[in-house]
Amino acid sequence: MSEAKLREDICRLGASIYERGLTHGSTGNVSAKCDDGWLLTPTGSNLGRLDPARLSKLDWKGNLVSGDAPSKEAFLHLAMYEERAKNAAVVHLHSTHSVAVSVLEGVDPADVLPPLTAYYAMRIGSLPLVPYYAPGDMALAQAVRGFAGKHHAVLLANHGPVVAGSSLSAAADAVEELEATAKLFLLLRHEKVRCLTPEQVADLRKKHPV
Repeated sequence: MSEAKLREDICRLGASIYERGLTHGSTGNVSAKCDDGWLLTPTGSNLGRLDPARLSKLDWKGNLVSGDAPSKEAFLHLAMYEERAKNAAVVHLHSTHSVAVSVLEGVDPADVLPPLTAYYAMRIGSLPLVPYYAPGDMALAQAVRGFAGKHHAVLLANHGPVVAGSSLSAAADAVEELEATAKLFLLLRHEKVRCLTPEQVADLRKKHPV
């Protein structure tokens, strides 16, 4: 894929995410690998109003090559790429239901959401909760790095999800599945539910590794 096409795809995804209420204001950021570095949404940008020409382009040391100044959460994306070389895109959102789950007491920090649906099991697998650090704190990058080798999706406590994928569309599909499952979890939290069994989850993950 050409860099020009990738820039357009990032902006198109940003607009879709914003229009459907999965982000708000200047929250959230999207990145994707290109031939000679990676592209990231700029700091303070509204995902609904991105300009392809102004996306931040960075090298693999995190230095700005061209475009506007990158999101202050660039280090989260870089940590995911460094630990997950096969992944080609990362989406980080402050989506309402996922953030709501990230502030609940009593969730399992090793795997925050139960396997309510097959698609959650296929697209997310297990979801660890990363301890809280202030946005922009480099300790947050190290905390994410500690999980990223085994998990392509993590939930930042009191913050939101970070999800990597084999492509921009795969990362987007996964983070949206996570948000939908978080909504289901909150809706059903005080009801008796029938989750997938460990055997069913294992079968799905074997057939659809993430």
